[in-house]
Amino acid sequence: MTRIDAHQHYWSLGLGHNDWPPPELAPIYRDFTPDDLKPHLVVVGITKTVLVQAAPNLAETEFLLALAVREETVAAVVGWVDVWSPSAHADLERFRRNPKFRGIRPMLQGIEDTFCILQPEAVRTLEMLPGLGLRFDALIQPRHLPVVAALADRLPDLPIVVDHGAKPFIAKGMVEPWRVDIAALARRPNVCVKLSGLVTEAGQGWSPEGLKPYVSHLLDSFGPQRVMFGSDWPVVDLDASYGDWWEVAHRLLAGLDDTDRDAVFCTTAARFYGIDL
Repeated sequence: MTRIDAHQHYWSLGLGHNDWPPPELAPIYRDFTPDDLKPHLVVVGITKTVLVQAAPNLAETEFLLALAVREETVAAVVGWVDVWSPSAHADLERFRRNPKFRGIRPMLQGIEDTFCILQPEAVRTLEMLPGLGLRFDALIQPRHLPVVAALADRLPDLPIVVDHGAKPFIAKGMVEPWRVDIAALARRPNVCVKLSGLVTEAGQGWSPEGLKPYVSHLLDSFGPQRVMFGSDWPVVDLDASYGDWWEVAHRLLAGLDDTDRDAVFCTTAARFYGIDL
């Protein structure tokens, strides 16, 4: 069975379009390329990845799409456009000429206005996506969960995936209101979720036991057919290795049957992003 990593990054700091990561994040403050990731993919048996933007500018998306043309392991690219801009439609049309361009991520977590994605300009851009064969990655925090639920209701044909389980406050031991709001969001059939980024939210003191309540709730709420594994590499390197997170994810999913496990590690992402198997 094909295995898909539904969330990873590459960046090149010297090109000037990445202002993240900052220098204080020393373990990941350097260039990361396919040659850095491939040894990890080989060890765990992953053959396809979804390459996700890390900077809110068009130049980085152009860089990622050019890289994807050369890199066969990249099956899909999630880029960035300014969804509030009149130029958004033209940018989407330009990027979709690359067959690996599959969606956008506006990086809502860094915007102070929790409700900005519901502004009319943003909604007009997002309602274009299904007709263009594109999806919406929601990089959000728990405060955004009711907002994304409202968006999913407003645009029921828009495929939405919530990155990193909406970044629950694991390090603080906080489950509510994340638990209730995740369950409510999962009632929208056009929404999926990524099993990614949780180690980073737990921080240096993370443990499989500490992650289990959050992983279990995501699976119980969405079901394996709407959950997809992502490494969030190389960000995961801040608190664990690629192999550590892969192993722990498998341990936490040990109770699933083969079909459900294949969904989390392959078919959910393939269906959502339109990846051929």
